[in-house]
Amino acid sequence: MIDSQRLESIVSEAGRIAYDLWPGAGNDLNAWEKKPGDPVCEADLAVDAFLKRELGALLPSAGWLSEETADDPARLDNDLIWLVDPVDGTRDFIRGRTGWAVSVALISGGRPLIGTLCAPARKETWQAVAGQGAYRNGDRLAASTRQEFAGSRVPAHVLSKADADLVTVDQPNSIALRIAMVAADEADLVATVRWGFEWDIAAAGLIAREAGAAVSDAFGKKLDYNKRDPRAFGILASAPGIHAAAVARIATRVAAAQ
Repeated sequence: MIDSQRLESIVSEAGRIAYDLWPGAGNDLNAWEKKPGDPVCEADLAVDAFLKRELGALLPSAGWLSEETADDPARLDNDLIWLVDPVDGTRDFIRGRTGWAVSVALISGGRPLIGTLCAPARKETWQAVAGQGAYRNGDRLAASTRQEFAGSRVPAHVLSKADADLVTVDQPNSIALRIAMVAADEADLVATVRWGFEWDIAAAGLIAREAGAAVSDAFGKKLDYNKRDPRAFGILASAPGIHAAAVARIATRVAAAQ
């Protein structure tokens, strides 16, 4: 069995490393673009290196897939794999905003087994183990139980006219934190209609599911992890009672984006 206390300590230390470089805490930061529109900063790389070393020592049998590490196809031979986003929400991080988190998931047989988010700028730690519930700062989470789609709370700055029947709530840049908001009953629905990477959604998806939310891709299908192509088309996390309506709402957008 994995040492859960040691894992918690490692992820907490990763959060501290990031926080100590965060401009919001008064620190200078080196940041650049990997390609146009794709920012990265020194915290991404520092946290990635730390987690790769420490998680590798914690569970040497597990493979590794991270946003900031070149993909090694040898991971496909592993039943266990760490899925890591060193700083999810890099734009908020660079701008000194609080909407970022360190995201770590352990995948077993293509399914999330453990998920944890560390958001030190918000003084939040989110954790879930498959079959054991989800927690924030030690408090058990219960996801939204909304049954009516109209009026659903969505983390967004603005909504399109087609979604005028929905309600905006705070939108952190981190997609993981937005999904976690559904787990905490602070949002009813999070949906994306684009290709995204496994490391963005694995930990938060497990947290939401363990809190009672419905979690799928944009088509309403289950999510698989540690695939050769580590992407999924969209994420949809919602109260179970509105999940089918959410799939129907975005169906034409999904078809147009394909």
